[in-house]
Amino acid sequence: MALVIEGEERIAAPVEKVWTALNDPDVLKDCIPGCQSLEMKSPTEMAATVVLKIGPIKATFNGEVTLKNLKPPHSYTIQGEGKGGIAGFAKGGADVTLTPDGDGTMLKYAAKADVGGKIAQLGSRLITSTSKKLAGQFFSTFGEKVGG
Repeated sequence: MALVIEGEERIAAPVEKVWTALNDPDVLKDCIPGCQSLEMKSPTEMAATVVLKIGPIKATFNGEVTLKNLKPPHSYTIQGEGKGGIAGFAKGGADVTLTPDGDGTMLKYAAKADVGGKIAQLGSRLITSTSKKLAGQFFSTFGEKVGG
């Protein structure tokens, strides 16, 4: 099952500061809902462990995250894939762009995700609403942390 999530968040910080934070595993770990660990394996690769509850299913996903199409400090594509055992899998990516907005930064994202296994059987409405909620939580937490 594929889904698309788009949104934007105004962050009260200059583009360079937002870019640095988007590439800092400690900042990202604090902002990703359910993130247990996130470590850099190389300048463009990270390993992550995330615990998520979607409807009645709670699963631990172990995955890899790769940064591509880097155009510092304006945009990149983040791609990831996680396996949650019998719960299933999730994979996808997001194009993230940063543009100056007065004294702050407008962060826009367009994400595509594909889920399979038991999670996909929960129904597209539940998965879509949960995914949008998680994306919203990440970006609002990120905005508060970087802009606050």
